[in-house]
Amino acid sequence: MTRPITAGVDGTEESLAALDWAGREAVRRGLPLRVVHAWRYAESLATADRDTQHGWVSEGVKEAVRAVSERHPGLEVSVDVVEGEPAHALARAAAEAELLVLGSRGHGPVIGFLVGSVGQQVIARATRPVVLVRAGDQAAAEAAGRDVVVGQHGDPEDSAATLRFAFETAAARGATVRAVRAWTLPPVFAYSPGSLKLLDDAGGLEPYERQALAEALRPWRVRFPGVPVAEHVEMGSAGQVLLSMAGRAQLMVVGRRSHRLAVGSRIGSVAHGVLHHADCPVAVVPHD
Repeated sequence: MTRPITAGVDGTEESLAALDWAGREAVRRGLPLRVVHAWRYAESLATADRDTQHGWVSEGVKEAVRAVSERHPGLEVSVDVVEGEPAHALARAAAEAELLVLGSRGHGPVIGFLVGSVGQQVIARATRPVVLVRAGDQAAAEAAGRDVVVGQHGDPEDSAATLRFAFETAAARGATVRAVRAWTLPPVFAYSPGSLKLLDDAGGLEPYERQALAEALRPWRVRFPGVPVAEHVEMGSAGQVLLSMAGRAQLMVVGRRSHRLAVGSRIGSVAHGVLHHADCPVAVVPHD
C-alpha cells in the first residue's frame, strides 16, 4: 500500500505553511498528498445545520488545496473533512500516512499549538513521523545548502528509525545528513568494569562517543551511498547541542518515546525542547 504525505489543516497561516511543505515533500518522494481537516459541529450556530456547516468547512479546505494543486499540477491530492476531536482524527490519519505534517505557532519559548494542545497530543500518540512547520516557512531554506540534522543516541538500534527517516529525506532532497551525538560525563558510580574497559579500548570518552556514532551510521551510509554525511560529537545536553545546529538545518529530526501518564501522554524532554526552540521544521520520529 502506498502511504500518502498527509497534512492537517485548519485554515490558519501555520497550517497553510504545513500544507505547502507537505506538497513539496510529496512531489520529491513521488507520493500522493492527503489533506485532512477535523471539525466539530457548532450547535451555537442555530441557523446552520450540520450539513451546511460541513459544506462551509469543505469549501474552505478546497480553496487552500487549489493553491497547492496549481503549484504542483502533476500531484495527486485527496481531501478528507472529518467530524470529530482533532487530536484523535489526526492521530488516525498519521497511522495511515508516510508522515503527517502540522503547523506550529510562534517562535521562541511560547508555542500555543504545542504546549498542552493538539500538536503535542498527536505527536505523543502517532505511530508514524510527524513534522511541525512554522508559519513563514519558505521553500528557499530547503534549496540553500542546509543540512538534514538528526540526533543520534545510545546503541545503533536505539536510533535506527530516526536515522532511516533522516537519510530517506536527505536522499529525496539531495541534502547532507548532519548526525549529532551529544554526551555528558556520567557519575562515577555508573562505571562498571565492563564499561571502563570499553572506554579504555576507545581511548577515552569523546573517542568512544565518536566511535559509537560512526557505528550507528555505518548501515545507513551503505544503504544510501549517495547521501553526504557530516558527523558532529559534542559534550553537552542533547537538546542544547541539537539546537546549536538549527541555523544550518532545513529540517531537524529527533526521536521520541512517549511517556504514558495518569493524565495522558507526553513526549520526551529532547523532542519537547527542540520543538519549542528550533526555528526550522522539526520531524519527530517514534521509536518505541
